[in-house]
Amino acid sequence: MTLTKESFYGTLPQSSDVAKADMNSTREKEEALLQSVTRTGAVVPSKRAVGRLIMHSMAMFGREFCYAVEAAFVTPVLLSVGLPKNLYSLVWLISPILGFVLQPVVGSASDHCTCSWGRRRPYILGLGIVMLLGMALYLNGDVMISAFISGRDKQRTWAIVITMLGVVLFDFAADFIDGPIKAYLFDVCSHEDKEKGLHYHALFTGLGGALGYLTGAMDWGKTVLAHSLASEFQVIFFFAALVFLICLTVHLRSIPEVPLRYENEETKFLLEVTESYKYSSIEEEIKNGYLKSTCTEIKAATKPGKCTITSPTEDQRQMTFKSLMKALLSMPPHYRYLCVSHLFGWMAFLSNMLFFTDFMGQVVYRGSPYAPHNSTLYLTYKTGVEVGCWGLCINAVSSSVYSYVQKILLPYIGLKGLYFIGYLLFGLGTGLIGLFPNVYSTLALCSLFGVMSSTLYTVPFHLIAEYHREEENLKLKDGDPSGEHGRGKGIDCAALTCMVQLAQIILGVGLGLLVSVAGSAVTVISASTVALIGCCFVAFCVRYVE
Repeated sequence: MTLTKESFYGTLPQSSDVAKADMNSTREKEEALLQSVTRTGAVVPSKRAVGRLIMHSMAMFGREFCYAVEAAFVTPVLLSVGLPKNLYSLVWLISPILGFVLQPVVGSASDHCTCSWGRRRPYILGLGIVMLLGMALYLNGDVMISAFISGRDKQRTWAIVITMLGVVLFDFAADFIDGPIKAYLFDVCSHEDKEKGLHYHALFTGLGGALGYLTGAMDWGKTVLAHSLASEFQVIFFFAALVFLICLTVHLRSIPEVPLRYENEETKFLLEVTESYKYSSIEEEIKNGYLKSTCTEIKAATKPGKCTITSPTEDQRQMTFKSLMKALLSMPPHYRYLCVSHLFGWMAFLSNMLFFTDFMGQVVYRGSPYAPHNSTLYLTYKTGVEVGCWGLCINAVSSSVYSYVQKILLPYIGLKGLYFIGYLLFGLGTGLIGLFPNVYSTLALCSLFGVMSSTLYTVPFHLIAEYHREEENLKLKDGDPSGEHGRGKGIDCAALTCMVQLAQIILGVGLGLLVSVAGSAVTVISASTVALIGCCFVAFCVRYVE
């Protein structure tokens, strides 16, 4: 067969075909890179591997491990430095008050963070560092002060100050970090993966708490590390810091975030998408509140790999605060009802957990913390406290197990059933413990604490994800990109987390007075009453997406 000149040129693609193929190839690469773009310019997340979700959940493991260490050691530490009793309430109130005031601000700030590393991870890293700093201060403050200050009176005063500062910093950061972690999960996962991720969070929260309580129950004073370091508290800090650093590093490297910044290439692609997919333009998105930036800010975006922190003017601060308050006050009623139910749940749960070991020592074992330390009453009380720690360990293990049971029950009873059962079982369990204080029945009923814990860590955030998904679907259905939606997932998660701090404030002010008047038995009865009230609220007031 002879190849003629005409046939040769006929086999070559036309220049227009080549250009079209190049354009199609470029478009495919862009679509493969960004997958699909929503009305807000956000990338629809792809399906995540189970290993990535487990890596993401490691932050909850490390956080709860450190929480359990604090629960086991913070009271002995405060007593050992000589903290006056009238300052105890101050220690426990400062952190939740700060958290309640600042949590929405951090949530809103993370919604609009333009760091190239992502919106949530810079805040998670910063709060993790503050957690480590606080833990270092309250576990090692006495040793640090002894090394730098001479004079017993000065040492005692500064040791109290440093230890109190450490407790406040740790509680502040540990409470704060939960909101950005949840928002990070919602940002990078599809709806199905959000469900899995929340269950893994609950699982590793329980495992971290159980390991932390077991670590606190061990006698580290007789180990080799205790002889090498100054005290048992330093050994505990070594293990807690190591576990938390490993978990935080794994978490931060789990799933990459899409940065909320507008570089030239990204702006160019969004403009192309505006034309081809008939989305609203960037300027319109800005006017509608979707892109919280101006065109000049887009041009002045930071270079890749850098985060620039600018100092806002007073007018900008006022506008940010006003916008934040407007977003919070304009929350739809079903968001507010969910926050109220979350408040009831945490008030009930914390009312029981904060005083549980004391309840075991005074009510179940009938000991006394005020008796002489060599007396039978005091030793009996100490035994009750130790058994109470094992009860808290049972609670942590139960929380992990129930996180898997939730996945089985969810298709049959839905979120409403899970929410209702969690509050109901906890209310009945604490009520039975208060009415019939027995060692074995109390330890058995501690498993119901884990049901409540797993419920509080999963179902409300699951509902937030459902609400956001419903709003996005309604916008897609209506084809109206100009809907008002000034809130982001970060501020909604922060609003839920604020309820934990508000519960701590209410309990810190009111429950301590009740305990001093009526004894520790009032704590479990109060927990049961509030949980059953919350149970009714969950059943009749909270809105569930069908």
